[in-house]
Amino acid sequence: MSKKIAFIGAGSIVFTRNLVRDLLTFPAFQDCEIALMDIHEGRLETITNVVNRIIKAGNYQATVLSTLDRAEALQGADGVITTVLQGGVEIFRHDIEIPKQYGVDINIGDTRGPAGIFRAMRTIPLMLDICKDIEKYCPDAVLLNYTNPMAMLCRAIQSETKVLATGLCHSVQATANMLARWIGAPMDEVTYTCAGINHQAFYLDFKWNGKDAYPLIRKAMEKPKVYNEEKVRNEMYLAFDYYVTESSGHNSEYNAWFRKRQDLIDKYCIDGTGWNPGKYAYSLELYEDREKNYESMLNEWMENEVDLNRGEEYAAYIFNAMFGDGKPFEFNGNVRNFGLIDNLPVGCAVEVPCLASRNKLEPIHVGKLPEQLAVMVNTSAQCEELAVNGILEGDPRKIYQAICYDPLTSAVLSLEEIKHMVNDMFEVNRDYMPNFTVKKV
Repeated sequence: MSKKIAFIGAGSIVFTRNLVRDLLTFPAFQDCEIALMDIHEGRLETITNVVNRIIKAGNYQATVLSTLDRAEALQGADGVITTVLQGGVEIFRHDIEIPKQYGVDINIGDTRGPAGIFRAMRTIPLMLDICKDIEKYCPDAVLLNYTNPMAMLCRAIQSETKVLATGLCHSVQATANMLARWIGAPMDEVTYTCAGINHQAFYLDFKWNGKDAYPLIRKAMEKPKVYNEEKVRNEMYLAFDYYVTESSGHNSEYNAWFRKRQDLIDKYCIDGTGWNPGKYAYSLELYEDREKNYESMLNEWMENEVDLNRGEEYAAYIFNAMFGDGKPFEFNGNVRNFGLIDNLPVGCAVEVPCLASRNKLEPIHVGKLPEQLAVMVNTSAQCEELAVNGILEGDPRKIYQAICYDPLTSAVLSLEEIKHMVNDMFEVNRDYMPNFTVKKV
């Protein structure tokens, strides 16, 4: 019997295109129904054309359902993928611009801190609505979430709904590839254990043919080209002895060390933070460029030969393990911390090794993080717990208090200044806060 995969927020063209390509490389899904749902009719039409082109190029038997109706997309689905964005550039630009006015220099702003928390505030109600529909129309489906802020969304989904879900981020495998490249190791000879929280997970071991490769990584950093490729993350490794998963751009804003003064930004964050130097100083500029050049980038892809080779995203492998050919697959996923990382808050969202098998998602116990990492990660995890509870309860004071403890914000602003900044952010987000009766600290 053919399977049905629903993409909610399918207008995220690059993600949907690559995930569909990966999915169709598995024999179990080559005759599946791909349900594409988006609220933007133009983007929906575009991604439908893209997916049909992939199906034709691969001579697959898959069919496409293209719809603006979420219920229709979810009806009877075996798997669901979410790549949604609640509010466009016109709203999330304030996540970066308002803190910047107060001196809090945010680079990307989609994960944690004031920008990530307000993105969570806009997105959690939407994600919970999607999960209610999953419970109604496809209660046995597995949900794979790619939407940020990953940790806070997964925490809310897994505490407030019965949906079988996990969150996926490509930073784990992407960084492993980068480290392997630095030391000249083929990836099929590399093994690792990675754990923490999303974007602040660490390789607790990194081995090449069973031998500790960290000395080789440290040696590679002595080369200016390697050091300059990831200045922030390399400095963090040199200080804390373990390598973090997500890019220097992200990690520069999760702590107090790199963005609290202009001289530090100039030294560590102008280049070597994952952006094209001189082109994108902030994620907002990247999004604006994508919006501006959307048509031309798409036309270029449509004119080129379709690449049918499987990529490195986890989603298709997980679906294949759970309701495809049943081959087990280990990956890093975002799940609540019940007996997984001993020195992080119980119930917070952690990113740990998980095993997907027939109808099962099983997270794996890791134990304790090294104490120097636990201090850092606990700060972020506790802030996220406070923020999610504030969002679920509609309590603006908890939102303010969570941002008070954000490392970068607290390194720059007083409590009174933070209060004013948070109130300004509440004001521009008023239309996205249905569960907040009081919309001011």
